[in-house]
Amino acid sequence: MGVEELKFREDSRYRQANREALISLAMYVLFFAWWYVTAYGLGSGDPGEYTYVMGLPAWFFYSCVVGYVGISILVWAVVRIFFSDVSIEDDDPAEREAR
Repeated sequence: MGVEELKFREDSRYRQANREALISLAMYVLFFAWWYVTAYGLGSGDPGEYTYVMGLPAWFFYSCVVGYVGISILVWAVVRIFFSDVSIEDDDPAEREAR
């Protein structure tokens, strides 16, 4: 195997995969921040003074119920808008046959 065969070839699929990974990481950080702020921010008081939404403590409702529904909608929208299907096959059929 020569040096030319080992050279890394830039592929647009790598750029797309990197972009999708960064978007996914940003969504996770956003979801974690939402969960942390609502769970610990609203739930840090005296349990006797909690407010309730639909029978659940407000901190739990906003962090777990609203957070889950919100992130589910966000993930759906982001996947529809920013993500794209990419072939995992080699681009060059001649390369495939040479193996």
